[in-house]
Amino acid sequence: MDNFWENRNVFITGSTGFLGSYLTDELIRRKATVTSLVRDWVSRSRFIFSDANKKVNVIRGEIEDYALLERILNEYEIEVVFHLAAQTIVETANRNPLSTFEANIRGTWNLLEACRRNPLVKRIIVASSDKAYGVQKELPYSESTPLQGNHPYDASKSCADLIAYTYFNTYKSPVCITRCGNFYGGGDNNFNRIIPGTIRSVIHNEHPVIRSDGSYIRDYIYVKDAVAAYMLLAEKIEDEGIHGEAFNFSNEIQITVLELTKKILFLTGREDLEPAILNRADKEIRHQYLSAKKARERLGWQPLYTLEQGLQETIAWYKEFFANF
Repeated sequence: MDNFWENRNVFITGSTGFLGSYLTDELIRRKATVTSLVRDWVSRSRFIFSDANKKVNVIRGEIEDYALLERILNEYEIEVVFHLAAQTIVETANRNPLSTFEANIRGTWNLLEACRRNPLVKRIIVASSDKAYGVQKELPYSESTPLQGNHPYDASKSCADLIAYTYFNTYKSPVCITRCGNFYGGGDNNFNRIIPGTIRSVIHNEHPVIRSDGSYIRDYIYVKDAVAAYMLLAEKIEDEGIHGEAFNFSNEIQITVLELTKKILFLTGREDLEPAILNRADKEIRHQYLSAKKARERLGWQPLYTLEQGLQETIAWYKEFFANF
């Protein structure tokens, strides 16, 4: 489907975010007509310094502004929607749950309602997270695992998922939900995350910091694999009759935070920089792991990058980035 995106009118919420910037780049490359909702003008965001913002229609505003969403969908004749805008940092959510609920829950129902009222919208992808599953005794998470987030960010994603399903179940909205592990890659400026934070520490000749005790197990997916997954799902949303369904995307590798940190130190040749373990994370899920079996079987999706390949590209990106800033 090489020409699928050519001249299609696409709306992205959250283009200035990490995943959003890569998705925007790929849609531009595929010759889509992209409209982006931008709340804050973050000068060091990849979306801006890569000049992607100069190749799309940029609308300044917030996902909480329902009237603005209706206007965008109508005036720009949007057919495909990628809803990525969210407050995504767990610690930020714990400090201020209300703003997280406003963005992640109200923002989702605002967008879905605006899409429901616009007959031109044919494909909606709502970005969720593995955090929506909450703490589970049985792993890996499958799409049939109950949604039971029990901290502010996790609960906001559980709620957004249920709202998306409600719009399909009640109004037959053409929506699908993505649930991924932790994204990583060059351009993530949230340095409290373990991968960019560790790489920055190494580049600055500092010991990396681990907020937890290092034993927390996470599921990581390279950002370019995630972009391919989102676009493939949007392409197949009508042909495969998958409206209303959720799909996990994962490389299905489990790794502890400490093991991941040491892998980065090995790949950068700085194993002498022993990580400082703070053991201060007490409101996070200890073990998360996704099954991507449904995506493999129903969509024919598979990751293109191993963890090592993705990390090597990521390390190279940050080395160049910090050399220029």
